[in-house]
Amino acid sequence: MTQATETLQKEIFIECRPETLFPFFIDPDKMIRWMGRQVLLEPKIGGKYRIDINGENIAIGEYKEIVENEKVVLTWGWEGSSIMPPGSSTVEFIMEPKDNGTLLILNHLEIPSEKLTSNNNGWTHYLQRIKQLGEGKDLGTDPWSITK
Repeated sequence: MTQATETLQKEIFIECRPETLFPFFIDPDKMIRWMGRQVLLEPKIGGKYRIDINGENIAIGEYKEIVENEKVVLTWGWEGSSIMPPGSSTVEFIMEPKDNGTLLILNHLEIPSEKLTSNNNGWTHYLQRIKQLGEGKDLGTDPWSITK
């Protein structure tokens, strides 16, 4: 039986250039400022990543496409999940220059239907964080990264 999957698309305008935003997807010191409490990145085609959100939710996958200042594509999934295991879905981050900033487009493909709401909530949270960081605001620790 084939599992039903969904596609999630989100767009957010960020008042910074793509050159400012791009490192937040490939530099662990920058990524950890908006997502996760421990981040391991190998930003090259086929390179692995591991984003420990809170000690329980750990995203794992690999880089599929990297176009400097334009696009980052990753496989995505969760350690220990049978519903959405590592590498079972794809996330695209597309950075389009617009006016005085960047339109960040997120496409998350092949999300299992029962995970659509939680992924939507997660990306809403994290896109707000990257927006504020891109615009120069210091957010401090991600409240989602604190173990309950």
